[in-house]
Amino acid sequence: MSIKPPFTNLEINRSSKGFYEGHSIEIALLSKGIMVALVLWALIWPASANGVLGSLNWSLLETFNGFYIVIVGAFIFFLAALAILPGIGKLRLGGEGVKPEFSDFSWFSMMFGAGLGVGLMVFATAEPLGLWGSNPVVVSGEVSGNSEEALQSAYRYTYLHYGFHAWAIYVVTGLSLAYYAYTRNMPLTIRSALTPLFGRLLNGFLGHVVDVLGVVATILGVSVTIGFGVSQFIDGLYAITGMEWIMNLSGDAPTPSTVGLLAGLIVIMGLSILSAVSGVGRGVKYLSNLNLVLSLILLLVFVIFGSFIFAMSTYVSALVDYLLNFLSLSFGAYGPQSAADFAAGLPADAAPFADALRGGATNAWGSFDGFVSGLEGDAAALPAATLEAVYAAGEPQRQFGWQSGWTTFYWAWWIAFSPFVGLFLARISKGRTIREFIIGCVFAPALVCFAWMTILGGTAIDLELTGGADGAIIGASNTAKLFVTLGEMLSGPFLSLITVMCVVLILTFLVTSADSGILVMNTIMSGGDQEVGNKHKIVWGLILTAVIGTLILAAGENNPLDALRNAMIIGALPFTMVMGLMCVALAKALYRDGIRNKSDS
Repeated sequence: MSIKPPFTNLEINRSSKGFYEGHSIEIALLSKGIMVALVLWALIWPASANGVLGSLNWSLLETFNGFYIVIVGAFIFFLAALAILPGIGKLRLGGEGVKPEFSDFSWFSMMFGAGLGVGLMVFATAEPLGLWGSNPVVVSGEVSGNSEEALQSAYRYTYLHYGFHAWAIYVVTGLSLAYYAYTRNMPLTIRSALTPLFGRLLNGFLGHVVDVLGVVATILGVSVTIGFGVSQFIDGLYAITGMEWIMNLSGDAPTPSTVGLLAGLIVIMGLSILSAVSGVGRGVKYLSNLNLVLSLILLLVFVIFGSFIFAMSTYVSALVDYLLNFLSLSFGAYGPQSAADFAAGLPADAAPFADALRGGATNAWGSFDGFVSGLEGDAAALPAATLEAVYAAGEPQRQFGWQSGWTTFYWAWWIAFSPFVGLFLARISKGRTIREFIIGCVFAPALVCFAWMTILGGTAIDLELTGGADGAIIGASNTAKLFVTLGEMLSGPFLSLITVMCVVLILTFLVTSADSGILVMNTIMSGGDQEVGNKHKIVWGLILTAVIGTLILAAGENNPLDALRNAMIIGALPFTMVMGLMCVALAKALYRDGIRNKSDS
């Protein structure tokens, strides 16, 4: 069977002179225009920006929550099929005889650092603890939050958010880019991954739009990562120095103040720009090596002084539970519940009070006791059995609210990060087979994540379960939980030493993430060229700083990270659709290349 050659003549016009020499002016100006508009909007009308972003985010989640859940579930099964199929899994990126550029250990270390970075520091304790208090099993009322019974479901969803599904998001982008770059000799840029579907149309405006979506998603994904990281960096500085001006001490627990966040942001982004202009060899390489060493030391501290036996038993039982529930976790999507549907599910004696009952009964972050205590007037006088039935009637909306606020946030975050991490994975994976790429980049790092989350997070939970922490870790802000856990484990000069080490580790992770993000954005805008001028690195470093800073300001009295989160979920949605098309395009390319190879042989 004869089949025509694939389209590979991808032309990305780049300027030959001036400020944008070597860059696509269209991609650069479109990307900068979108980001500058967002910055000006948040700076001039902060209340409007925060309100509109929150409202738009919720409207999109009501429509697309199920889409996010199902497509991420499809990603992991798509990749599993590619790895299992013998004719596809054995294909080598770059052709037969090409040897991998990096050893297995170096390859894994770079991939793991790029894929997680500061997220490991912020959420190693915060994620398991948060899910211990609230997850779909707790929301349904089957178990109580922060109880021994809630431990299994807490780690089920911790594994979901940091497991095979999450890493599959990176690999869909990374494998697509690597396949076309190393088997068809095409530019290492986002539009290359859609050429089997759109061909020469990608040489024009459509191609620019695809690349711009990748740049915008990367900026917003990196922004949220840096936002969380800066918050933890300030928490660490406060733990070391006690400087009150960087903290807001008016709430139940100290949290970083806007002034503190902006000061930390300026320091970190200044160092990131310096690292970026110094070059990958001197900047990212040395910081990555330091990150790995310090991470292993921190892990060793928790192994020796933490609840290691509790953590390891949790690791095994949670992994079995995660695999048993894998299918429902992959495709169990919830939609919003209308007021009419809620009212239809109420007992007859509660129906007249539907409006008064709905708010508490559908609150994903509340509890049955909180719902009952919040009732007033005649609604509060309803029998206990009726109130239980009312709370049960609101479960579909509670599950939707929880899923869209937690799991979908994570999927949007991983998706927004996928152009950055995917392009990096493609760069370092020449010479690997497709099966190696999938196993090495999906399953191996997920198992390491599980260990990290159970050793650090398990220690925090065990301290709370046994009463040693007495609620101190649960009561701390997410970004302070790691430092509070260390304070419960250690004391004296050794605690001070490890706290300083953690702050240095957070700083290096943040600088590496921002540095790498700046390099990736410039790679996309230069049509896949990895060598770009320092002036562009500085400009994009300043734009990234402005985006994060103005969205922190726009939050006003709300959580400073809310505006960043909302902007990221909105920005990730178009790229999610691009990733769905990437899967279709890659399946088509693999199928047709298989036919061509048989014809040639």
